[in-house]
Order: sequence, then C-alpha cells, then structure tokens
Amino acid sequence: MDNTPAKRPIRQAIRLIERIAGAILGLVTILIVASAIGRYGFARPIPDAFDVSRLMLGVAIAWGMASVGYHGSHIKVDLLAQAVRPRTRRWLNLFAWAVLFVFTAVMTWKIWGRVMSAMSGGDTTMDLRLPHWPFFLAIWAGLLAGLFAVGVRLWLIARENRDLDEFDGIDEQLIEDQKK
Repeated sequence: MDNTPAKRPIRQAIRLIERIAGAILGLVTILIVASAIGRYGFARPIPDAFDVSRLMLGVAIAWGMASVGYHGSHIKVDLLAQAVRPRTRRWLNLFAWAVLFVFTAVMTWKIWGRVMSAMSGGDTTMDLRLPHWPFFLAIWAGLLAGLFAVGVRLWLIARENRDLDEFDGIDEQLIEDQKK
C-alpha cells in the first residue's frame, strides 16, 4: 500500500494491529518459558500459567488473524486464479474475500455471545480466579480488528483493483517498515 496522506491512517491502523498481535504472542511465550523454568527448575510453577497462556494464545491468534486478513499471507492455492483472465481473477478475489469477510463477521458475532456468557456466568481460572471475560473481550476485539482489515482489503480489491501481488515481497516490506 502506498503512503499517500489519504491512506496513511489505514497503514497506521494495520501496523498497530500487527504490533498488538506480536506483543501478545511475545507475552505468551514469556509466560510459558517462565512457567516451565519455575516448574522444572525450582518446583514452583506460575499459578494459572496454563489457563492464562491458553487464553492469551487465543487472543494472539485473533489479533494475528487480523494481520493475515489484511495481508492475505495465509496458506492459499491460486491454481484456478492464475489460470483465468485478470478480470475473472478480480471477481474470484472479490468472492473469496467476501466469504472471508462473512466468516469473520459471524465469528465476531459468536465470540461476542461468548463474552456476554462469560460475563454473566462468572467463569474464572483455577488458581487465581481470574475472570475469563476480559480474555474473551480481547479475542473479540482482535476479531473486530480482523473484520476491519478484511473489509479494507475487500474495498481495495473492489475499488482499486488491488491484488495481493503487493505482498509477494512482504519480507522486504517488513524490513523497510522496521527501519521507520
């Protein structure tokens, strides 16, 4: 995506989504490693490390889905898309991203129901009795970010005929972004 003033807020929002996903994944990793060291090295595991890491991993996955939802860097097979004319390929892309948008919307809606259920049900972790609903709310926020990201990509395909070719060299783009 170019860095024109009109598109800069979208680029910044996507970058924020990516940083949140990375930070959460880093926290999960630190928690798991610290708990393993505590358990096997000192016979003192971190209380609720299993439950919290499991819930935080769900948060990391939801926010990671938001990043993948924009970049389209998930596993895909484009055998059919590469065999058709560019106009047909555009319609195939629109259809595929619309399906992903609907799937993300349904998943966001269903997780919101789980947030409300956890809030009213009082679900907690085993040792520290931490409520589950803040983790589910963070998962829902990640899916909402994913809905935004997929919506932006769908809009770019529909309005500007943009494909995912801009992300074929994603490694170079990430290195360039880190220098900023």
